[in-house]
Amino acid sequence: MHPVVLAITGASGAPYAVRLLEVLATNQVPTWLIISSHGWRLLGTEAGIATQDELQARTGGDWSSVAVYSDTDRGARPASGSAKSKGMVICPCSMGTVAAIAAGTSRSLVERAADVALKERRKLIVVPRETPFSLIHLRNLTTLTEAGAVVLPAAPGFYHAPKEIGELVDFVVQRILDQLDLDIAIAPRWQG
Repeated sequence: MHPVVLAITGASGAPYAVRLLEVLATNQVPTWLIISSHGWRLLGTEAGIATQDELQARTGGDWSSVAVYSDTDRGARPASGSAKSKGMVICPCSMGTVAAIAAGTSRSLVERAADVALKERRKLIVVPRETPFSLIHLRNLTTLTEAGAVVLPAAPGFYHAPKEIGELVDFVVQRILDQLDLDIAIAPRWQG
């Protein structure tokens, strides 16, 4: 199986990122992990995670399927179209990251890997957690959609009558897993 590129940026929504990484790692899905400096700040602020060791412990401990790349290394494997991947998820995805990808600036490994996903016609899933959206946000998200990305807002549903925050998180993470065509079930589906 080709790896999933998972990027964590500085938009609010650390629980989504931590849970997604946990599901990928515990199911041994090959994962290339990139965390921006603002992503690390987010993990510290919202999840109390300050180091890679703490993140690994919180996501199951076994990272034998996870490779970590520095966001400053624009020459790492995810930066090349010749390095095959299943696609990329940016969860959460800041509006700054959305804007940079939409403009094609590729100033970091996160942005370059997203550019690669688009140019190689691989799945790019951006998970914004921003509200409300400005017209600029909407235009940038439209640009990404027109370029082939999937915009998957961190907007959980309530038809499954959630009782805990974790169930709301799992709702969004399940949708991400579905977009990656991974046969992993963590949340109930609509039964009609």
